[in-house]
Amino acid sequence: MSKIFNSRLVRVAAGLAIVGGMTLGAAQVARAEEAKKPAVAIETKDISLDQAHAILAAAVAKAVETKTKMDIAVVDAGGNLKAFVRMDGAWLGSIDISIKKAKTARMFDMPTGEIGKLAQPGGPLYGIGVSNGGLITFPGGVPIKVGDVVIGAIGVSGSSVENDHAVAAAGAAVVK
Repeated sequence: MSKIFNSRLVRVAAGLAIVGGMTLGAAQVARAEEAKKPAVAIETKDISLDQAHAILAAAVAKAVETKTKMDIAVVDAGGNLKAFVRMDGAWLGSIDISIKKAKTARMFDMPTGEIGKLAQPGGPLYGIGVSNGGLITFPGGVPIKVGDVVIGAIGVSGSSVENDHAVAAAGAAVVK
């Protein structure tokens, strides 16, 4: 009885291997055909170091104008820190907040204050602040755009959220 069962099992397994091999062969042929086509790269835009420095300079100028001491972070298109300044006397605790505001603005391509409105209890994004390793959902983070393309973001912390946003907006306005 076990010889008959083993014999049938071997035939079924062999049949599956053949069918599987034909499927794999067809997939391999399709991939080979795809490989003959030229690959099309995704075009991305990113913030330059010169742009990041100009953004920081404009933001610092606005902070001086408003008599505030700010931590200011600029992230690139991937959300990675590109440039940072901590004004003399700015709070140490605002370093992390400014970086997270910039990252949050870049991750969602909208000002952090707008995300905050959507993240209120009962809102469509309620609870989002605990995602992505922690987001900042109050004003002070602004995407940086060239036309309609987001190339980075700025995050500012060190004063009221109104001042943080005004300083961030002044920095972001440098890039067109």
